[in-house]
Amino acid sequence: MTQNRVRDKILIRNSWISTIGNAILSIAKIVVGGLAGSLAVIGDGIDSATDVVISIVMIYTARIMSKPPNEKYVYGYQKAEGIATKVLSMVIFYAGIQMFVSSIQSLFTTETKELPSTIAIYVTVFSIVGKLLLSLYQFRQGKKINSSLLIANAKNMQNDVLISVGVLTGLFFTVILNMPILDSVTGLIISLFIIKTAVGIFMDSNVELMDGVKDVTVYNKIFDAVRLVPGANNPHRVRSHQVGNLYMIVLDIEAAGSMTLSEAHQIAEDVERCIRNSVENVYDIIVHVEPEGTHSVGEKFGINEKMIKTK
Repeated sequence: MTQNRVRDKILIRNSWISTIGNAILSIAKIVVGGLAGSLAVIGDGIDSATDVVISIVMIYTARIMSKPPNEKYVYGYQKAEGIATKVLSMVIFYAGIQMFVSSIQSLFTTETKELPSTIAIYVTVFSIVGKLLLSLYQFRQGKKINSSLLIANAKNMQNDVLISVGVLTGLFFTVILNMPILDSVTGLIISLFIIKTAVGIFMDSNVELMDGVKDVTVYNKIFDAVRLVPGANNPHRVRSHQVGNLYMIVLDIEAAGSMTLSEAHQIAEDVERCIRNSVENVYDIIVHVEPEGTHSVGEKFGINEKMIKTK
């Protein structure tokens, strides 16, 4: 099984785990919140229901990513993950804005807040534990396969944990300190954190969609690898972007103009091998060999060693 197939399989499995886990939590909070007369717990349950929708989107995205390349998408469908991550950031942002607005309205309302019964508190604690375990699992798996979508969903679940903690904190302030206004203040602070997380995920997803790399040290590894190959000189116009979690690397090198085609080809093969040994998760490498001193000074795309050293 190829690396991409294994990665897609892990992504689908984790999406199903997220779907089932959030569905259980959502149903529990909505039912118990209704029985206990707690609008806060019901709202928390509805928030978990949106996570179920997100997880279903993740499953659909993983299936799209598993499609093979074709004449229209010659690099395959791996960038569907970046698009789905951006959509997820917008969903999280919307939830944060909704909570922000609700908190502001609650600060200026004169209505008396009803306290949930003990069972509502229990289901909220259960939700915190369940969401925390799901979040840690998704984050660990996301790091394992370098999936921006799983990592973004893990951060979303961390936000849900904060929401549930905010509910409990609000109850503490309301019941113990008899200061219900602090419940709204807590919700306001949490909403700002959620919005900040959404913006961070949105900006991070731009890197892949704009053909960038999240870890620019990959260029140092490429230049170091080229130095190991005798006869390969002046690596320049180096370009790299990510398709899913895999690097696509293109670069030009210079070699002696008196070389035969076979000798130049062997140098290119050696450069590719050294780069693969230095950089993890490489899908493809293209090495263009030029006679020494023939490269264009005004090249627009890519970087060279001098640009790296001056940063």
